[in-house]
Amino acid sequence: MANRSLKDIAVTLGVSESTVSRVLNGVGDKYRIGKGTQQKVLTQASALGYQPNLIARSLRLNKSHTIGLVIPDISNPFFAKIAHSIEQEARAHGYFILLSVSQENTSQEREAINQLIARQIDGLIVSPVGQDQSHLLNLPDNDLPMVLIDRYFKEQKQSFVISDNFHGGFLAAEHLIQYGHRKIACIQGLRHTSPTQDRLAGLVAAHNQYQLPFHESLLLGDNFGLENGYKSMKKLLLLPHSERPTAVFAMSNLISLGVLEALHEEGLTIPEDMSIVAFDEHPYSRFLATPMTTVQQDHHQMGMWAVKNLVGLMRHEPTDETKITIPVQLNRRRSVKRITHS
Repeated sequence: MANRSLKDIAVTLGVSESTVSRVLNGVGDKYRIGKGTQQKVLTQASALGYQPNLIARSLRLNKSHTIGLVIPDISNPFFAKIAHSIEQEARAHGYFILLSVSQENTSQEREAINQLIARQIDGLIVSPVGQDQSHLLNLPDNDLPMVLIDRYFKEQKQSFVISDNFHGGFLAAEHLIQYGHRKIACIQGLRHTSPTQDRLAGLVAAHNQYQLPFHESLLLGDNFGLENGYKSMKKLLLLPHSERPTAVFAMSNLISLGVLEALHEEGLTIPEDMSIVAFDEHPYSRFLATPMTTVQQDHHQMGMWAVKNLVGLMRHEPTDETKITIPVQLNRRRSVKRITHS
């Protein structure tokens, strides 16, 4: 239906254009416009297909009702789920999302943030590359509310929502250790980022608790992608059999896919030839020929709390908890072989 002007609504209802404008701009109560009149205006506007000029309204109210979202990789199922959760929660609060992707590149992340700020966003949610925070500490708009998600900087006071990566790394290693594995390889994600560091710390802590050495020679990888999993697994398979790991902890679902590809090419099977635990659940995990054991993150809770915290900051009603760690769980399936020691 074609858009109608404020005048059309005013004439139809027999009220002034200023009354219609104030109701549609959400300030009817401020100008003591009766609830009945406000409802009639909203109903008539909807019936006539009226849509306000959002740009003009943004300039007038200094609000755009949009949230900027920057994620590292939209092709990664984990970040796609995060973005979906954030979009749903933002819409429930009356906000729309402007999405940008950094491609795990700090320069592109900096540019993306600047472009979003230029579009007059009301707030910002960032899953940072995580290796440099200087541009986040010195935003062009220093007053812009911002919440980090998935990755954070330990020395920064910024609000964040993350998974319990340390506990997830611990659970993965403990499960493998309890099944008799003593040579556990770890294919890590992007180095010097909080998820990689925390998951690795949990892995090492589990070894320490069970009084087992962690073999640093079995620590490989440098990003969260599929190719990293593939190349790292190929390197591990070149080791002599006496030095080869019996299990692999893959720090992302894409890394685990690369591991599976490398093993398949070599004619090896899971868990007979190699056990595996992957960090993060994926729809395919349960339906593989050998269902994969995973550490599952709660994407919905992460997205929900990121938006709730940001909305609180934007409305100057901050929540009590600004640094939130979401629990993870271990899904035990059949990708880990039990080893007995004589």
